[in-house]
Amino acid sequence: MTPDPAPGVDTTDCDREPIHIPGSIQPHGVLFLLDDGLIRQVSESVRSHLGKDASSVLGRSIQEVLGTEFAQTLTDQFRRVPAGGRAILLMTVRIDGPRGPLAYHALIHRVESGLILELEEAPLQEDVRDIHASVDAFSLAVESAETIAELSLVTSEQIKRLTGFDRVLVYRFDENWNGIVIGEAINDRFPSLMDHRFPASDIPAQARELYRINRVRIIPDSRYVPSPILSQSGFAGTKPLDLTYSVLRSVSPVHVEYMRNMKTASSMSVSILRDGRLWGLISCHHSEPRGVPFPSRMTCDLFARAFSLRLSALEHAETYRRRIDTKGAYGVLLGAMAERGDFVSALTEHSTELLSLTEAKGAAVLENDRCLIVGETPPEAEIRRLAGRLFQEIRQDVFSTDELSLRFPEAANYKHLASGLLAINVSKIHESYVLWFRPEVLQTILWGGNPQKPVVEGETPARLHPRRSFETWQETVRNRSLPWGETDLAAARELREAIVGIVLRKAEELADLNVELTRSNKELESFSYSVSHDLRAPLRHIVGYAEMLRESLGDKLAANEARCVANIIESSEYAGRLVDKLLSYSRLGRAELQLIPIDMNQLVDEVRLDVMRDAVGRSIAWRIATLPTVTADLMMLRMAVRDLLSNAVKYTRQRERAVIEVGHQAEKDANVFSVKDNGVGFDMQYSDKLFGVFQRLHRWEDYEGTGIGLANVRRVIERHGGCTWADAKVGEGATFYFRLPYFAENRGATYAQAHPAR
Repeated sequence: MTPDPAPGVDTTDCDREPIHIPGSIQPHGVLFLLDDGLIRQVSESVRSHLGKDASSVLGRSIQEVLGTEFAQTLTDQFRRVPAGGRAILLMTVRIDGPRGPLAYHALIHRVESGLILELEEAPLQEDVRDIHASVDAFSLAVESAETIAELSLVTSEQIKRLTGFDRVLVYRFDENWNGIVIGEAINDRFPSLMDHRFPASDIPAQARELYRINRVRIIPDSRYVPSPILSQSGFAGTKPLDLTYSVLRSVSPVHVEYMRNMKTASSMSVSILRDGRLWGLISCHHSEPRGVPFPSRMTCDLFARAFSLRLSALEHAETYRRRIDTKGAYGVLLGAMAERGDFVSALTEHSTELLSLTEAKGAAVLENDRCLIVGETPPEAEIRRLAGRLFQEIRQDVFSTDELSLRFPEAANYKHLASGLLAINVSKIHESYVLWFRPEVLQTILWGGNPQKPVVEGETPARLHPRRSFETWQETVRNRSLPWGETDLAAARELREAIVGIVLRKAEELADLNVELTRSNKELESFSYSVSHDLRAPLRHIVGYAEMLRESLGDKLAANEARCVANIIESSEYAGRLVDKLLSYSRLGRAELQLIPIDMNQLVDEVRLDVMRDAVGRSIAWRIATLPTVTADLMMLRMAVRDLLSNAVKYTRQRERAVIEVGHQAEKDANVFSVKDNGVGFDMQYSDKLFGVFQRLHRWEDYEGTGIGLANVRRVIERHGGCTWADAKVGEGATFYFRLPYFAENRGATYAQAHPAR
């Protein structure tokens, strides 16, 4: 026979220790591995319990060792064990051993290499009435618990009463697998650990997985000497025996030392699962060795399951309450957004609902150049900076953190306003966000010993030993807010979907409107061209016949008749010029741009000389800045510049000394030109009419013109992707601006898009 150690076991690192294959069991029972009805492996403790050497047991049938009656019962039970091996079947057997007749609980389960039979010492007589009374009392107490704190207290008290342990803790894991004691029942033999935390390293990942799979574990005596598992010589099963589901499994030496450091002679743990995940533990400690019969342990497991069910009900009730609150706030916000179509204003005008949606203290809504703020928030400049970082670095639809300064160090400057951030991204191409903020909440956390203190090497240099002090150690947690719950995140996601839906609907409406406007503009251009073209011939005829009439009649016309003929000719000629302007305006919408480099200094000089032919004898001071070279259509740009300069000359004719300035300013992506005069000016409340066809702000009798010049200017500049606007005061002159992009690539941009703040 050979011992069954776990080869290659490394206990120097708790996180890697294979605790499910320790190669030994605790000595308060016996373990057999059966294969084809024969004992292939057995624990050395078989001597103390059955009075038999392992060598005399290995290779024999269970019938020979434990008797025919037991073997038959075992065979019947064996058939009921499922292939997965997760069910443990219980029966009681009495065995005459070296210590006299003893009762044992027999437990069986399948493993890959066969069937594991465990015999665990049991009381000769068990009073199930105590268990029934405990179950009844626990059921009533659990039903009345209205909070998780009450539920934890009830559970710890009832399990302490059932098992007799000195201290029973309900221990909950946080998101980082640190544990916090949320319920406790103790006597005067142990100090209280209520509200204390224990670091995740106390229960490494593989230990947590075992807790999840095998929900109850007991160590009756921390001073036990492990009983090694021995194998039959030549047995084909060479892998270490997997004791994941074993009730007698020996525990890690590190854990035993941990218990001794806590002055705990015996312990029991019962796992609390939530949706199949390890939620917490019920941890029991005793100052002296103590065993708990298997039926009582299973009752504790039943208590843990009932705890989980009640916990689920309480959490669902709280979630339901929060969802009712968020649904109410969401309904108000959705109605406002649907009514207004502008989600930014709708959200900020209902600030109470916006904040209550996620239980935040402050919020900000950003879209394009707008940033509207409600509640307690960082300064606008910091919010914009934060949104920029989110847009560049975190391309998530929904982002949340309760440690903002950990992700963005500059947030430490406003941690009292925003240590927590919940953000939804409304656009993939713009920095458009809804942001919620929560302030810093200082917390004092009690640890069961210093969690940052490293384990130290002990007497055995081959492995590390756990910490020895469990005295209360305080830590002040800073730079953190209250965490965002799943209800908060769900509400934010729902609001995002609503906003995106409204934005998309608005974009579709604008697209449909744009298509309709494009069609209407084309029809209007065609109509304008047709009408203008068809009017030219009749107007020429009117002028021609009127001149023939005046020449043929000559002096025969009376004075008033001659005036009528002159008016006919003058009006017809004006109508002809108007038609020519309309034809030109119509062509501007259809003509293809011929982009070339244009020296604006040269162009302005040429146009200035041209318009001055109609202002001979006037005193006009021209102040022309140094102008750049631009890329544009020469014929169109010349027309626009001529209309602006001729208007400046025309509307300054009442000034004894006219002053006309042509200026320039370079922007990030465009050149901005201006034509300023000291003429009659106009009232800015009518500025929206300036660039329309046939729109005039002065009487024709005072200032002649067709009313199309500025419309031509706007169309030319917009064809180049620019925009136009004006400033003026009545009697003090006017300034007209036009903006030309450097490469004229963004054709069709409107003034509102390029300069929304003006």
